[in-house]
Amino acid sequence: MLHIESLDFEYAARPLFRQLSLRLGAGITWLRGENGTGKTTLLKLAAGALQPHAGTIALAPPGSGAGPAIGSAAQPLAYRLQSYYCGGDTPELPWLTVRELLDLHVALYPATDAALLEAELRAFRLLIALDQPVTTLSLGQHRKMQLSLALALPVALLLIDEPFNGLDAAAVDYLRAQLADPARLARQCIVLTSHVEPGVPLAQTVEL
Repeated sequence: MLHIESLDFEYAARPLFRQLSLRLGAGITWLRGENGTGKTTLLKLAAGALQPHAGTIALAPPGSGAGPAIGSAAQPLAYRLQSYYCGGDTPELPWLTVRELLDLHVALYPATDAALLEAELRAFRLLIALDQPVTTLSLGQHRKMQLSLALALPVALLLIDEPFNGLDAAAVDYLRAQLADPARLARQCIVLTSHVEPGVPLAQTVEL
């Protein structure tokens, strides 16, 4: 599904990636590496939030057959409709409530099943926080809000940075069960970073 070809990227003249090529299919890929090796940066590049200095990133969603892949630079809107980056960043709209922030994301992904999103929020015990300002959430609640979206959005490419950070044991167990769902593994390319063993079925492991 995800095709990265001859990728170059650097920060302030510090090379991070040189001619990196990856082909990732359906299922879960564990992106491993020491701090500073570029794991989060690669997820953001794959999400279309950053653009490579050279090379291409393209996505061929399941069911696309022999049709052309969607390029992150050539077709940015179409690409983002098929991808979602779930990181640890604080939203840049702090005046919104949880409900308003979720509604904003659902508007960006119009094929979202509202009932499925509600089910994820219920499973993470976050329904009681819907009318709170986002800034009042604890670290764990903030993470659960992001993960509820990640699990509910109808995307082909799901990118999750350190998914288990800040979660209680029950939430970790639930997340692992959702990620291990065979139907999800068949329809999504999931790329995650984690400093601990993910505890989910892996299609492959990539070392940076």
